[in-house]
Amino acid sequence: MPRLRQVSKAAASEGVQRLYKRMFGDRDPVAAPGTATGTPGNWWTVFALVPDCLEHAVQGFRFYRGEGRALSAKLRELGQTRAGYTRGSQFVFSQHCKAMRYVGFSDEQVAAIPAWQCATCFSDVERLVLAYTDCLVLDGGRTPDGLFAALQQQLSDEAILELSYITCMYAMHATISRALRLEYDDVDERVQEVPAPESAGEAADVMRMVDR
Repeated sequence: MPRLRQVSKAAASEGVQRLYKRMFGDRDPVAAPGTATGTPGNWWTVFALVPDCLEHAVQGFRFYRGEGRALSAKLRELGQTRAGYTRGSQFVFSQHCKAMRYVGFSDEQVAAIPAWQCATCFSDVERLVLAYTDCLVLDGGRTPDGLFAALQQQLSDEAILELSYITCMYAMHATISRALRLEYDDVDERVQEVPAPESAGEAADVMRMVDR
């Protein structure tokens, strides 16, 4: 379950109810969860706690899908999907794998996102976008001059700004999804202490091995 409470249809503001109608039809998404893509839908019901925060996020979706974008849909989805993977968000990664196929990427390319560095199925500009995405998400924006210069040979300044903004926006969504345990990111922490043997003698043997 999400770490924050969800907002039912009856308790939602008028604006949120309109969004619920588009996403869930006549259902109360808390009592009867589920979206058309198979997700639980609790990203929406938790963000509805602050209606203008939800509307701000939705405006971001409208922005990147809007007409007149300098950045192509394929390169946009490449950055979003890699951002989801590198942030470790099952939700963002899974959703945008589907979006990658929708905009024309092959199953081979989708499968290659985790190890794109050694994949041969991406074009030169796609590899640059993936490398830049890693700079944004993994290196906190630290980008070598040579990489950025190569990216500028392929994309306009406007397209690079859009790529930077959208990719970082999805790194944020991935981070929030994990922190609040939303959608497919409702998973337990797997890095935990593994109990030592109960016997004192065995425990001492373990500690001696660790100390070596």
